[in-house]
Amino acid sequence: MAKKNVIIIGAAGRDFHNFNTYYRGNENYNVVAFTAAQIPDIDGRKYPAELAGSLYPEGIPIFAEEELTSLIKKYNVDDCVFSYSDVPYARVMAMSAVVNAAGANFMLLGPKDTMIKSTKPVVAVVATRTGCGKSQTSRKVIEYLMAKGLKVVAVRHPMPYGDLNAQKVQRFAKVEDLAFHKCTVEEMEEYEPHVVRGNVIYAGVDYEAIVRAAEKDPDGCDVILWDGGNNDFPFYKPDLTITVADPHRPGHELSYYPGEVNMRIADAIVINKMDSASPEGIQIVRNSINKVNPGAIVIDGASPIKVDNPELIKGKRVLVVEDGPTLTHGEMKIGAGVVAAQKFGACKMVDPRPFTVGKLSETFRIYPNIGTILPAMGYSDEQLKDLETTINNTDCDSVIIGTPIDLNRIIKITKPNTRVYYDLQEIGFPTLDGVLNDFCATHSL
Repeated sequence: MAKKNVIIIGAAGRDFHNFNTYYRGNENYNVVAFTAAQIPDIDGRKYPAELAGSLYPEGIPIFAEEELTSLIKKYNVDDCVFSYSDVPYARVMAMSAVVNAAGANFMLLGPKDTMIKSTKPVVAVVATRTGCGKSQTSRKVIEYLMAKGLKVVAVRHPMPYGDLNAQKVQRFAKVEDLAFHKCTVEEMEEYEPHVVRGNVIYAGVDYEAIVRAAEKDPDGCDVILWDGGNNDFPFYKPDLTITVADPHRPGHELSYYPGEVNMRIADAIVINKMDSASPEGIQIVRNSINKVNPGAIVIDGASPIKVDNPELIKGKRVLVVEDGPTLTHGEMKIGAGVVAAQKFGACKMVDPRPFTVGKLSETFRIYPNIGTILPAMGYSDEQLKDLETTINNTDCDSVIIGTPIDLNRIIKITKPNTRVYYDLQEIGFPTLDGVLNDFCATHSL
């Protein structure tokens, strides 16, 4: 039987994982290309031969998604496998129409063919959208497990935007490791909060190799914590799945791929940000849970904020800087920085768009609905420099940094600025600690 020609449609994450778990070494298929979207400047590379295996001695080229139709025809493609996340259903099916119109099959790979089994118990923390508060939920889960005397090793959903060979398996145990692995801002935002709390986190490209390394971590490992990103479903077969939902975007939990998958597979669902969401939004999320997963344990949660210097906000014209992906493909209109501006009495949130330069101007063109918040884009040195210049150019009294890391550590901000902090706070019962007590009892931990 002739091999089927395949294109994997992705964004430097799930696409590589789908290849590694289903197509690498599979002689029934010939993966002719990856396509890239969502993340700037990740096309034009190759998935290297060292990672692709013996069937691909030249590696596999990565093209821009805009070339998909011509690639299908050029390579006589049979199957196109959609392999990225945080996407509205309408866009998924629009992509299906493009693929079918070009003559190929449109496919989605599921958990059975892509989830890896760990030798350790796995707790997966996932979400219905980017920016739900999954990261602080992961941190809270780790705190509870560590308080029980357990060694927890976190594994983060991939963000391999640089040298793929060098990023095969990455271990982060101290802040200096972020520089050693040449992390982008987006990576730092996810890894640094774990490291500064004293726990190890892994990430990279090859998640079979990663989990085997994590299981044998030199500091010990009792539990693997899957810190899922971008509302993807887990790469590892979970023994407990905790899904975070966002009442600021009510209804999205049933209208985005694969967020609804996470809603349906959850053992426990955290409704986060209840301190700043509307009662109507909260109720819509509750109704969604009752519709698709009424047996899930529902935990009410909030993400209360604090700031270093509230006097830099009260009565000031402020520039609000928020996490980049949450504003771009996450489509959030309100983040921790906006909440801080409102809570601490800013007189105005300054529109950064007249002051943007370079790559940041391009980001606003691609995502025109971001509005008056500045996304902390830092996928490259060029973007970081553009972020620094834009902040310092902006006509404002002070800057509110709503990102999970301190931007002052990586760029020079010349204006007065204050950082926002936030952690998950459970409201009433049930609690994550109770859920984890049952998990530990089941696995004799």
